Amino acid sequence: MAFGTAEDPGLSITPHLDSVDYPTTRADLVEAAEDGEAPVDIINVLKCLPRTEYASREDVMRDLAEAARRFSQGGLPDDDGANRDRRNIGRDLVENAPDGSSRHP
Repeated sequence: MAFGTAEDPGLSITPHLDSVDYPTTRADLVEAAEDGEAPVDIINVLKCLPRTEYASREDVMRDLAEAARRFSQGGLPDDDGANRDRRNIGRDLVENAPDGSSRHP
């Protein structure tokens, strides 16, 4: 997603957040992005937002910032303090799962 200078503004998610009335739902955000002919990457990010309802644009931005923090190359620790390899999300939980638990979290 476009966050910095000299990045493609067509990859910016913010115009799609401005085109909806708040409070809104995740589904409405996705629909607005689709209607605005957003790239599939932006649509997929919106589909993956953790909450189903958002009271304000700031709430959406907060969840997007948290997702960027967790998946960045900076290797920031998760809430439990563990540094996980972001290329294999959930691998640690699956590989270290108790016997009989083989499903991905």
